[in-house]
Amino acid sequence: MLSVDELKSRTYEERMEDVMREIPILSSEWTNYNASDPGITIIESLTAFSALQGSEIVTLNYRAKMALLKMAGFIPARGKCAKVLLSSDHMEEARMLKAGERFHLGDLCFETNKETLIGQSRLIGVFAYDGSQYRDYSYLLDKEISVPAKIFGEDPKAQNSLYFIIEGDPSKLKKAIFYVKMIDNPRRNKTEDRTEHIFADIKWECYTTRGFEEISVRDYTSAFVNSGELNISFPEQGIAEYDKAPVKGYCIRATLERAEYDIVPKMTNVYGFLFEVWQKDTKAFSQTFNKNDKISILSPIGKDVYYLVFGKEKKGSSYRRYELTLGREQHGRFCNYVQAPDGTMSFEFSEEDFGYAPMKAKECVRVILYNEEIMRQYNVGKVIGYDDQEIDLPIERIVHETFFLIARRKVDDGYIYDFVRPERNNEGDLYYHLLEGDGKIIIEDPGDYIDADLFMGSVSIMSGDKGNINAGNLLTIEDQSIPDGFYNPGAGTGGGFRENLEQVKERFQVDMRTPYRAVTAKDFEYLVMTTPGLCIRKAKAVISEHDNKVRVAILPDSDAKFPKLSHIYAEKIKERLVDRRLITSQFSIIQPNFVAIGVKCTVYVKRHYSDVQQQIENRIRANVDYIESDRNFGDRLTFEDVFHAIEELPCVEYVYDLSLHSENSKLAQLKEYDIYPRFDTLCYPGDIQLEIVNSEK
Repeated sequence: MLSVDELKSRTYEERMEDVMREIPILSSEWTNYNASDPGITIIESLTAFSALQGSEIVTLNYRAKMALLKMAGFIPARGKCAKVLLSSDHMEEARMLKAGERFHLGDLCFETNKETLIGQSRLIGVFAYDGSQYRDYSYLLDKEISVPAKIFGEDPKAQNSLYFIIEGDPSKLKKAIFYVKMIDNPRRNKTEDRTEHIFADIKWECYTTRGFEEISVRDYTSAFVNSGELNISFPEQGIAEYDKAPVKGYCIRATLERAEYDIVPKMTNVYGFLFEVWQKDTKAFSQTFNKNDKISILSPIGKDVYYLVFGKEKKGSSYRRYELTLGREQHGRFCNYVQAPDGTMSFEFSEEDFGYAPMKAKECVRVILYNEEIMRQYNVGKVIGYDDQEIDLPIERIVHETFFLIARRKVDDGYIYDFVRPERNNEGDLYYHLLEGDGKIIIEDPGDYIDADLFMGSVSIMSGDKGNINAGNLLTIEDQSIPDGFYNPGAGTGGGFRENLEQVKERFQVDMRTPYRAVTAKDFEYLVMTTPGLCIRKAKAVISEHDNKVRVAILPDSDAKFPKLSHIYAEKIKERLVDRRLITSQFSIIQPNFVAIGVKCTVYVKRHYSDVQQQIENRIRANVDYIESDRNFGDRLTFEDVFHAIEELPCVEYVYDLSLHSENSKLAQLKEYDIYPRFDTLCYPGDIQLEIVNSEK
């Protein structure tokens, strides 16, 4: 999007001064600059129009700016609560956590979204099986130890298995979450689909009374390539203990059906039977009911809360508010309430006693609970009706998906209430944007709600990316009947506020500068280096003029000393480049070649330095090694660079003699003391002949 700051700041007078300075430069024949000259009149009119146009451009409203970005395919990313996985291994007995159970870490609050059974099962053993023997990796369960284990051996093969042994019947859980920590490769590009398996396929099974049966597992580790979650679904019945592993217990088995790993998987820890909490702090809670007689609700936001009760009396109508009462003498919209010793609040409606009651239908009753902070300031303003009306909310950092407004409108027999969520665009609706990070709303279209009073309904706050806490914390729980010690094995993920206009513009600008089409050599190299799921160390693209083809040499990252492209790498890269090349361009993917560079050197060294030979040899290897350094395919290896690298060592007096030579002249040639590798070739240290002479100084 074009910058228009200059248009906004420049006045009509400043623009006219610029024009008048330009006239003599552009036309020597124009000499009459008086206001009576028709040319000056035309210039004044055009300049005034330009000033007005610039003013209009910079006063584009929020809706228009977002519409322009949306036309280019950019809409604001929604805000999200950070998700954290917690372990309950410290629990001695199973407990049921209610929805909205609150946990704390410093000033951060985390909540459960649903009822969760914890402490029912735990992992007690991890074993690898290669078809002949078990290998015990149960030390992976110790969170204090992080020793890498090659869980499928040095050379993973199909039918190699990993057994997870469980204490406590997991069938009551139906689903479970494991988290595994792997030795992640920092060069590996993220995949667009976290469940995509590029290098291996795994069959997941659970032991039952009928033997091992296949189960559904949502694997976010890409078959043990990355650290991540395993979401496991258990069969509803028939789970049995397995007694053929070194430890008896309930068993989950992961068996490789395909194993083509680029890097051997190394696991450091595994954590079982975790549960999810979300970084948010609920201030006002809403719940709907389908009954119209007696309903009950247990507050998830503490004991000292305020209740508002609403009922729908006709199908398709708005809600009416019902006042709370302890008796039955009143006539009107009332409901009786009773609070139980455990804090549960019950509400009873009676059309016979009060004359009014909600109808029996879906979501016919809504109860909203406020803490004292929100109740004191839940009235946020009135709908005036002009375009893009902004209203500041009394609270910031709002969780978008929990928020709605209560719109109150006056009718002949009282008030009606509607619950309006952000960006709902039905005919006559109040259409507004919630800027949750800033704590404000922008009313784009008031619909049928002009002059309506607005109140906050359900609302939770969050801390954005601050909720993405590091791994290894102990969280405390508000319920004092449950022992503390909830450990998070992985970092929090996903936390962030909704993008504002400036952030969307910045993302748009970055995307415009990011190559998508392979046009230049640099474009080819960038696209290869960023292929999802692959680890690429180097890429070099050159254009072959004799056949008009782009040749791309690629060095993958692997455990091999001299890595070669596997068929998986070649197919993935080819697929990416085919989608992005120009229709008339052709390319070929080239395997890397390697050439050894020999070095012969005589060096005079200073006295009183030890281990000088090793220091000099290490410096030579570092300069000649293209595989581990930043040097790319085909880069010239200069005599001068190697010479000065040796000379700069503190132990070196001076370099008496130095020569470089290629051990394969087809891949690299010596020209005037320098080495020129072929475009698809990387150098590495060959035979190093080093003579050390002690200086007399």
